[in-house]
Amino acid sequence: MLQQTQVSRVLLKYGEFLERFPTLASLARARPARVMEAWAGLGYYARARNLHRLARTVAVGGDTATLPDDAAALRSLPGIGEYTAGAVASFAFERREALVDTNVARVVRRVFAPDLDATRGSDRRTIWFVARAILPRTGRATYVHNQALMELGALICTARVRHCDRCPVRAVCATYEADRS
Repeated sequence: MLQQTQVSRVLLKYGEFLERFPTLASLARARPARVMEAWAGLGYYARARNLHRLARTVAVGGDTATLPDDAAALRSLPGIGEYTAGAVASFAFERREALVDTNVARVVRRVFAPDLDATRGSDRRTIWFVARAILPRTGRATYVHNQALMELGALICTARVRHCDRCPVRAVCATYEADRS
């Protein structure tokens, strides 16, 4: 729900959506019109259709539905891309998987490769490569690592202002070092 939608709008709908569909199995059993009705006001309705298709894909006999814990298997599901697969595998299953959203891409680029352009395909692949290379060895540590990178990009290494004076990684940051030279 948070993809391309303001947090304030999601907060109003999230609880209601979960009350209506408390499990993937209940979502799988729902009629498409009910799912769209519950999603109303969030926009990007393809996400609701994909979520419904995903629930129907993983539902077993209509009573249970389980997501795979592997990022590759998650990517095979409707509406699941590389970022979402990494996020679900890391946060829900504590798997050693990278995730690169806008904030993480900014941090990785500024710290390790300031000359990269996150909008260019080949550079984006390099950012993902670096994000994978700096992962901790265990899934549980990866969970914390990924959350920290996201928060660092959202609160310290922001798009508009770099708060280098408060940054815990400035000692190894290429952008910080270049600014000091």
